[in-house]
Amino acid sequence: MGTKQKNHFKKILLQLKSELGADIDKTVHNMQDEATVFADPNDRASQESDMALELRNRDRERKLIRKINQTMARIESGDYGYCDTCGIEIGLKRLEARPTASLCIDCKTLDEMREKQMAK
Repeated sequence: MGTKQKNHFKKILLQLKSELGADIDKTVHNMQDEATVFADPNDRASQESDMALELRNRDRERKLIRKINQTMARIESGDYGYCDTCGIEIGLKRLEARPTASLCIDCKTLDEMREKQMAK
C-alpha cells in the first residue's frame, strides 16, 4: 500500500474518531441535562431505558475508537491492509467499507461461520 493510500485511510479514521468523540461528548451533556427525577414510575422507567440504550451505544463507540487507535498503529508499523490470519492483502473495497478491517473477506467469513456454529 502506497503512502497516498495510507494517508487516505488515516484521514478517514481520524475523521471517524473525531465524530465519535463529538457524539460521546454530546451524550454526556444530554444525560446531565436530562437527569430529572420523575414522580411517575413509567416516566422514570422510560428515561432509564433510554439512558441504558444510549450508554450501550456509547460503549460500542468507545470500542470502535480503541479499534481505530489500533488501526492507526498498524498503519504506522506498515501492517495495515494485510490480513491478521492469512497475511494476504485486504481488498481496497473492503477497507473503504470498513477501514478498521484486520481480516480479509474470506477469513472474516470463516470466522463468522465459526461464531454461528459455536452459538448453536
